Amino acid sequence: MKTKPITTLKSTTVALPVTNVDTDQIIPARFLTTTTREGLGRHAFADWRYGPDGTPKADFVLNRPEAQGCRILVAGRNFGCGSSREHAPWALLDCGFQAVISSEIADIFRSNALKNGLLPIAVEESVNDWLLAHPGAEITIDLEQTTLTLPDGRSVTFPIESFARYCLLNGVDQLGFLLGRDAQITAFESTHP
Repeated sequence: MKTKPITTLKSTTVALPVTNVDTDQIIPARFLTTTTREGLGRHAFADWRYGPDGTPKADFVLNRPEAQGCRILVAGRNFGCGSSREHAPWALLDCGFQAVISSEIADIFRSNALKNGLLPIAVEESVNDWLLAHPGAEITIDLEQTTLTLPDGRSVTFPIESFARYCLLNGVDQLGFLLGRDAQITAFESTHP
């Protein structure tokens, strides 16, 4: 599958200063009946975002005018904990996010995000605290250099596994990577009966 390549990402941020955001809060289980990604963005954080009658809550961060067009979500510690569901990164991607920043990102969510074209970035607590305290800050993520640059010019590095980095830079998932090597695989198999 092709995903949107990420090399450099410059955007203002949406700050969600909540810790322990689990995957059921990101995309409630009642919306997991689909096997496609399209349309899941409108259900992201549905229980926080909408009232019982479906009316958007004006005070929720994603419903504010300044959140429109933001491609980077900054969240509290332990983002994406809970059960494994690919629908969580799908919903965030369909909302327009390309990256999630937190001081701690749950392992299963990180894995699902990387496999689906969403960049999860873990930063030091002090950096994350600054980002949460400054919603709407314009930051630059350079995936080639694995750096995040803050508005004051401060640059911090972030860890990312090299294969996942390669896939994100080239806009391919694991299957797309393998399919791109079909000729080499076929040649190898022809010499190994």
